[in-house]
Amino acid sequence: MTAAHDRLARMVRRVQAQARVPALAAALHRADRPLWTCEVGGTGSDADLGPGTRFRIGSVTKTFTSVLVMQCRDDGLLDLDDPIGRHLALPAHGELTVRRLLSHTAGLQREPYGDVWDTLRAPGADELVAELARAERVLPTGRRYHYSNLGMALLGRLVGELRGGSWAEVLTERVLTPLGLAATSVTPGPTAATGFLVDAYSDEAHPEPPTDFGAIAPAAQLWSTATDMARWAAFLADPVALDPAGAVLAPASLDEMRWPLTTTDETLWAAGFGLGLILVPYPDRVVHVGHDGAMPGFLAAVYGRRGGDGTAGAMGCAVLGSSGTAAEVFDLPHRLLAAAVEHDPADVTPWRPGEPAPGPLRGMLGRWWGEGFEYVFSWHDGALRARGADDPAGKPPAVFAPLPDAPDVFRTVAGREVGELLRLTRDEHGTVVRMHWATYRFTRRQEAFDRYDFRAG
Repeated sequence: MTAAHDRLARMVRRVQAQARVPALAAALHRADRPLWTCEVGGTGSDADLGPGTRFRIGSVTKTFTSVLVMQCRDDGLLDLDDPIGRHLALPAHGELTVRRLLSHTAGLQREPYGDVWDTLRAPGADELVAELARAERVLPTGRRYHYSNLGMALLGRLVGELRGGSWAEVLTERVLTPLGLAATSVTPGPTAATGFLVDAYSDEAHPEPPTDFGAIAPAAQLWSTATDMARWAAFLADPVALDPAGAVLAPASLDEMRWPLTTTDETLWAAGFGLGLILVPYPDRVVHVGHDGAMPGFLAAVYGRRGGDGTAGAMGCAVLGSSGTAAEVFDLPHRLLAAAVEHDPADVTPWRPGEPAPGPLRGMLGRWWGEGFEYVFSWHDGALRARGADDPAGKPPAVFAPLPDAPDVFRTVAGREVGELLRLTRDEHGTVVRMHWATYRFTRRQEAFDRYDFRAG
């Protein structure tokens, strides 16, 4: 494990040196190993650089706001397809839905009205709403992905309105405290690093001015440590491991957030966007889920890893830097996650014998044919499953759950045809002779749609 950690640390040091980042902090969280951290450089202040150093995390803040929105949905306070104007009194754009705003497909302009990045003066809450009518709908709603800090700011205001507090108060009470993210806050605190613009043609590092983002805070305000953010990334990827009771958010709701709703580039499908989350796919059914962040003097990248052989549970990585131009920061957590899996993969869990399939299902296990293709139905881990006979090893099976009030009828709860019914048909002896899955007929022998039996014919 030391050799694997040395390799990760060298990757961090190389980026810090080559990208000229005054302070660079990285952390790797996984359920099966101790937390790993690495810090290189100096804070630019009197504070020493270490695991407790806070950095501005910019748009990673959006992932927190998105979780707060999903909490409101789960508590029945809103529907994702509600127009936001149903819950907020807005002078314009109230017809945009919560779902469109979360997925950046509402078409709303990127920033609030005015030159925020020129003046570094963000609007207050009342000003944000008062100036909303001057903000443009730059694209038709649903046309394509278009990133909007303004849209996320409105969602943060929505959360505060529905919960009866400020966005920051709700965030602390409902996310930061339950998950133990004590080093994450809306203010930098005494251990914060200074953010810099590093000159392109010399070694000068010019400190950037501190900024408070006012009403745009739900889009980009937060400060945090690499340690806290690696834990947050692990939660986004594997919520059951960090929040087994679902106190912060139900695992099914995070599954919903991770489903890609749009691509960020119409010709290069290298990344997608779900409900407030960036999704980066890799070969062998691996996906990294999280967000990047940028604010004057700071860059951040926070991602959890799901899927693939060797991936540990609750695996998350964060890289935080005090340079506003070192784009290598964005790629580093992805490379660290891949290297950790390659050089220190999760242990292989031994197989152990389990309970047999229920009596009424034992006779239907094995090979079936549907739509001309062969499938294997089996019983594993207490559930009926199915997979194509030629499916690659890493493809997840379909998983079925029985309907409590309908014998021999199952609901597909995961995998292929999720949501659809599987119905068993038995003969007079109780033997399953036919099945219908998503209405398609399944038989023990290969049949054409006109029921011609190739073996009999």
